[in-house]
Amino acid sequence: MAHPFRFAVQMSNAPSGREWRALARQVEDLGYSTLFIPDHFGDQWGPLVAMTVAAEATSRLNVGALVFDNDYRHPVVLAKEIATLDLVSEGRVEFGLGAGWMVTDYEQSGIALDPPGARIDRMVESLGVMKALWSDGKADLDGRHYSIRGAEGTPPPVSSPHPKIIIGGGGKRVLSIAAREADIIGVNPSLVSGAIGPEVAQSAKAERFRERIDWIRAAAGDRFDRLELQLNTFIVNITDDRPGVAEMLAGGFGLTLEEALEVPLAFVGTVDDICDQLRERRETYGFSYIVVHQGEIESFAKIVARLAGT
Repeated sequence: MAHPFRFAVQMSNAPSGREWRALARQVEDLGYSTLFIPDHFGDQWGPLVAMTVAAEATSRLNVGALVFDNDYRHPVVLAKEIATLDLVSEGRVEFGLGAGWMVTDYEQSGIALDPPGARIDRMVESLGVMKALWSDGKADLDGRHYSIRGAEGTPPPVSSPHPKIIIGGGGKRVLSIAAREADIIGVNPSLVSGAIGPEVAQSAKAERFRERIDWIRAAAGDRFDRLELQLNTFIVNITDDRPGVAEMLAGGFGLTLEEALEVPLAFVGTVDDICDQLRERRETYGFSYIVVHQGEIESFAKIVARLAGT
């Protein structure tokens, strides 16, 4: 059975705290489920503070990072921060975690950029520590990357056994881990290059997304039907000229017109067209949790009003 649609907005910053709070309330009032913030060192706010302010300014809106880079925070520290926010927000945290991918973050910060396999191994250890702290109230680990002795999981989160966990990726290993460990899986293009370039568009073709869903299904087993599949949109264009916009996309990203129209991350057309595309992609891939971006809050709200909860 398909999950009902829900929708989120990813935002990076605002001109002031007052405007950030107003944006959070607008997102809530328009029927979006969640406000996400990324976790990079460029032009964006610190995610933990931004999440906390947004949660305090609203009463129903979930908050989360899409996603925390595991390399930037020790798991015992991050687990306490997330549990505290889940407590004070009365269970409105969605916890996104990733192994890190953006090369410029590592260059700017001086944090060592280990090979992908090591970063993924470290993320898996970290997630195990945080789950234990949230669920059992304690954690011990003599791992390759972390040595945890008698760590106490206080305060306990309100959400039981822990806040919903989001893991996203475009490769088989990360998506297989997500299928076993997460509640929500963000299905992405491949970001192995560490930057957004032409190869990302090639990895966003429909057939590549079908392959990723197969990986998730195989790794999840009987968990699959309980998983929410999330799509972080790349293009949202509400227009009467769908073919014209698709032709520009095709030329810009080295795709055929047919490939551009089928890219799961792109939604182009009238409100009716996009509602149809969302239903079709839920039927084809299972995507029910759709993330749009700050500039699309108001225009996409017409689609949220039609489809949220259906």
